[in-house]
Amino acid sequence: MGALILALNGGSSSLKYGAFAVHGDRCEAVAGDTVADWDHADGFAAIAAKLDGKTPDAIGHRIVHGGPDLCDPVVIDADVTRRLEAACAFAPLHGPAALSLIAAAQRHFPDVPQVACFDTGFHRDLPPVAAVLPVPKALRGEGVRRYGFHGLSCRSIVRQLGGDLPDRIVIAHLGSGASVTAVRAGRSVDTSMGLTPTGGVVMATRSGDIDPGLLLFLLRERGMTAATLEELVDKRSGLLGISDRSGDMKALRQTQDEAPDARLAIHIFCRSVAKQIAAMIVSLGGIDLLVFSGGIGEHDPATRDAIRADLAWAGVGADGSVPVRVCAPDEEEQIARDTAALIVATRQGSR
Repeated sequence: MGALILALNGGSSSLKYGAFAVHGDRCEAVAGDTVADWDHADGFAAIAAKLDGKTPDAIGHRIVHGGPDLCDPVVIDADVTRRLEAACAFAPLHGPAALSLIAAAQRHFPDVPQVACFDTGFHRDLPPVAAVLPVPKALRGEGVRRYGFHGLSCRSIVRQLGGDLPDRIVIAHLGSGASVTAVRAGRSVDTSMGLTPTGGVVMATRSGDIDPGLLLFLLRERGMTAATLEELVDKRSGLLGISDRSGDMKALRQTQDEAPDARLAIHIFCRSVAKQIAAMIVSLGGIDLLVFSGGIGEHDPATRDAIRADLAWAGVGADGSVPVRVCAPDEEEQIARDTAALIVATRQGSR
């Protein structure tokens, strides 16, 4: 019969979930949905109803950042919870919400093992030339490095490509959060996000990479605090900051004809992504396939076309030699597969 795995991919106010029957390499979806305005009590009651009274064998959670020590899927216990709490310093937008969801799942399914699956795991073996940040060496001992994110999405895409996976691919995961990753022989070798999910390309409300001197200027000349800077770079910047209208690409497209700042935001976003793809081509020494994923990457052909036009010199343009694919990642299925594999290995090890 296999295992019934509930995969939870939660945000601060919404949640994507999927229930899967997993047996060996087979993973069959039996339920799933995206729930806006997620409420823990009502939400888990609705999920339980869709499972027809069946109790999951395990529950897998997407965790954005596990800090320097947690990369591989792990059963959540008191020690892991403590380490996840400490890792919130690296991802304050995502960590507390994930911990709240874990606690709610434990209350609703008290006897079901809960597993943390990390977005950083795919990037854990980045080579030093990519992982090491140009700051004093002593900071490395405090966990300061490039971690990379959207790893579950990247792993899902690599798995879906299967036998069609070429040696050198670049994955552009473009949504409200966005990143670009270089993959060689199925392994991450470079990626645009850094210590936190704020770095890299321009995003919906996150700045992406900016001159660190700007932050010093705002601290020194504007009297900003760490909290106000965090609010600025995570929630008021990116597409929203440039356009002064919205961080939603679809909304900006609808207003770009009469709103110059909306057009500029779109242009900066596309150029930002193209520049990061170009950087990943350098890290790979070439490119065999470009993959677009995420909400914008999958559903906004105008954005894809603009990015490809900027990369025509590399053979990625409309008439270029480098193939381009649009691929919908399935993070929930990846979570379910990883959770099932860990539970099976744990049970076999306890015999």
